[in-house]
Amino acid sequence: MNKQFLVAICLMMISVAGCSLPPEKPVTKDELYATGIYNFYTIKESPESVLAAVNREGEVILDAKYRDRPVFIKILALSTGLQVHVIEK
Repeated sequence: MNKQFLVAICLMMISVAGCSLPPEKPVTKDELYATGIYNFYTIKESPESVLAAVNREGEVILDAKYRDRPVFIKILALSTGLQVHVIEK
């Protein structure tokens, strides 16, 4: 019984560690614009709603288009700044 309890605790800790957390310092609009995503991609969400989601959740996934091709844009708020990943659909 003791081993099962320890295994369950370890699994819970691993699953919680994988969750995104809000950034320590709120992301600003200037930092979001510095990524250049609004210059190269067509994004339906406003910068304000993207900032709210990033500051609340620590990450956001956007539905966007690049030259009429649909893509996903994942923005992560890290302690070193914003990290942007573009994934084709």
